[in-house]
Amino acid sequence: MASTSAEIIAFLLTISGWVLVSSTLPTDYWKVSTIDGTVITTATFWANLWKTCVTDSTGVSNCKDFPSMLALDGYIQACRGLMISAVCLGFFGAVFGLVGMKCTKVGGSDQTKAKIACLAGLIFILSGLCSMTSCSLYANRITSEFFDPTFVAQKYELGAALFIGWAGASLCIIGGSIFCFSIAENSNSPRRGYAYNGATSVMSSRTKVQNSVPDKTPPKHFDKNAYV
Repeated sequence: MASTSAEIIAFLLTISGWVLVSSTLPTDYWKVSTIDGTVITTATFWANLWKTCVTDSTGVSNCKDFPSMLALDGYIQACRGLMISAVCLGFFGAVFGLVGMKCTKVGGSDQTKAKIACLAGLIFILSGLCSMTSCSLYANRITSEFFDPTFVAQKYELGAALFIGWAGASLCIIGGSIFCFSIAENSNSPRRGYAYNGATSVMSSRTKVQNSVPDKTPPKHFDKNAYV
């Protein structure tokens, strides 16, 4: 029962993490920068993996998509590939996790389901590592440019999408680790033993039955002339 509850908790954690990772991919604010006026913010610059935009004080946004994938910086291409891999791995991990849970009716025996659940945990851990690496790589580029005194272009700060990606990656890794422990719990579970008393012959079994049945034959009454 404890193992089933742990698998349900792990499934909820991994699904929540996968949803957060998937929502990070199209989110706008991977990096953000503002230009402040004397009273209000005059412009807000922000960018993600697909485009860069600027929003003025009236709320009007002007965006420009990245023109060519081959002309992009290497870190953006790497972040795209890692995030797409994280989303795909999370999908397959959710399928294997659903099959490997003990509370479902598919997947075979308990040992087979434990192996499938362990495989789902490994897939979710890989998904979390891909998302964690992508967000960390993007954040490292932002911080290195921000603290570089020789960098004269627009400097950005960390956006909300990075924190969402880190949170989702952490949930995937934690839930995947719980899934991996399910195979260890299944191997340590006690097995029922059955005693073997040996085969008995047909004659011996009949003898036991005859001895167990009480003798219901009425007593015989003899006449007194029978003793003469």
